[in-house]
Amino acid sequence: MLLAGITGVATGLAVAAFDYVTADLLLDHVRTLPTAVLAAMPALGLLLAWAFLRWVGHGASPSTSDEYVRNFHERDRSMDLRPFPARILASVSTLGLGGAMGFEGPSIYLGAAIGTSLHRRFRRVFSVEDAKLLLAVGAAAGVAAIFKTPLTGALFAIEVPYQQDQARRVALPALIGASTSYVTFVLLRGAAPLIPVSGAPAFDVPDLLGALAVGILCGAGARGFVWIVGQAKQAQTRLPRWLSYVVSAVVLAGLVAVTASVYHAPLSIGPGYEVLAWVEQPSVGLALVAALFVFRALATTATITGGGAGGTFIPLVVQGSIVGRFVAGVAGVTQVTLLPLVGAAAFLGAGYRVPITAVVFVAESTGRPGFIVPGVVATVVAQLFMGDASITPYQVRMRGGHIEQRLRMPVATAMRPEWVHLDGAGHIDDGVDEAFLRAKTLSLPVLDADRYVGMVRLADVVAFRVGQREGDRIRDLSVDAPSVGSSATLLRAVTDMDTFEVDCLLVIDGDDIVGLVTRDDAIRLDQIVARSDDDRDPT
Repeated sequence: MLLAGITGVATGLAVAAFDYVTADLLLDHVRTLPTAVLAAMPALGLLLAWAFLRWVGHGASPSTSDEYVRNFHERDRSMDLRPFPARILASVSTLGLGGAMGFEGPSIYLGAAIGTSLHRRFRRVFSVEDAKLLLAVGAAAGVAAIFKTPLTGALFAIEVPYQQDQARRVALPALIGASTSYVTFVLLRGAAPLIPVSGAPAFDVPDLLGALAVGILCGAGARGFVWIVGQAKQAQTRLPRWLSYVVSAVVLAGLVAVTASVYHAPLSIGPGYEVLAWVEQPSVGLALVAALFVFRALATTATITGGGAGGTFIPLVVQGSIVGRFVAGVAGVTQVTLLPLVGAAAFLGAGYRVPITAVVFVAESTGRPGFIVPGVVATVVAQLFMGDASITPYQVRMRGGHIEQRLRMPVATAMRPEWVHLDGAGHIDDGVDEAFLRAKTLSLPVLDADRYVGMVRLADVVAFRVGQREGDRIRDLSVDAPSVGSSATLLRAVTDMDTFEVDCLLVIDGDDIVGLVTRDDAIRLDQIVARSDDDRDPT
């Protein structure tokens, strides 16, 4: 509990510094620039982000909040902190110069990195089951600080690792870390609510029907938005770097010019807090609302495609608020405060698969707990549209036992750096039997001039000797079993072994053979305990 509190305080300080530099020193100044200059700023931010990730991070990805979810499920390894400076600098560049992503991504990453560092320093304090405790505490503290919502921070860290489950073991430490982080942040940056709301909107039966309509539209919209973001992430890695950058730069510059002309404000830049204020205006045209949904979606996906570093939490909130405002306009509602905030909860809850977090976030960030009931209605309806889709690809559906946890680990955790192989040009003689005895496996990789050509199974060798198979060269008996990469999951490796009826696979990264993984090593539970014990006591 003490270390959770320390993690919270340290994260609150770090997020306050990040927010001051990025929002006050950079983004507020960028907004004052002439439109022609402002249009070039997001492209400059993406260029600086690429430079930091390429030269400081040695080719690191721009991933921030996804690193928390991914590493939470890598039970036998702590988060890699080597890209930390590069990702934070890339986030400052992206967000400070107008990239359409959220501040919460770097804040979560800051907290997770701080929690990981403290865990490494005091690893003897923690049991095997608590290997990711401070990682989750740091993530909770990051959300609590940047949004000034302590309960939302704790719930997010608990909910986001799973689509249909929660990381309940971290609940109490996450609450402590989120609370201390919140207090630290607001002492430095103020306690004004993130989304100012005036008055106390009434809630009656027509509002309930409106919440149902918002839930339906937000569910469909979130499903589409998640798909588009996924395509943007793939394009960022598959397209040539110069092409993805040029396309993103042109799109972002065009959106600045269009929104500044149409809305008299560049609503396409930044995380989108100005959009949350704009949608509460009572007299805005429905066509402008619908167009803004498209413009903001394009701005976020272009920022991602261009390699920007930031979060997708607030972009989901912004898209949902626009949907809510559209429904309010169609229904002719004069009080337009309620449905945009209900839409924010529904879109966020569906996109990130965190329904409880989403509802509490709206209540906390507005200071209006009266939004909870309609928010719950809309969020539950929106969830029905999502299936297995999520804004983060690293979520796991539900918690599993030791075997399930083991099979989600990368092949590198069970790989043998030394292995026995057969020469494809060799004859099937007694040396083959000795090779199988040394390897203690029922199949062996076959190399031909250092090139992998397949696997030979002991059963096929026996069939040859009794006259059931023809060919006296080893390559004649090989089957075209695939290789596997060291970053692939053990589940993928075991599935391929079952498909090709072998009990091991060669591990190849690029053109290099780096090891061998066997079925027995893939599912050995004692390796989990041994590695975790090693983490606790390196002596």
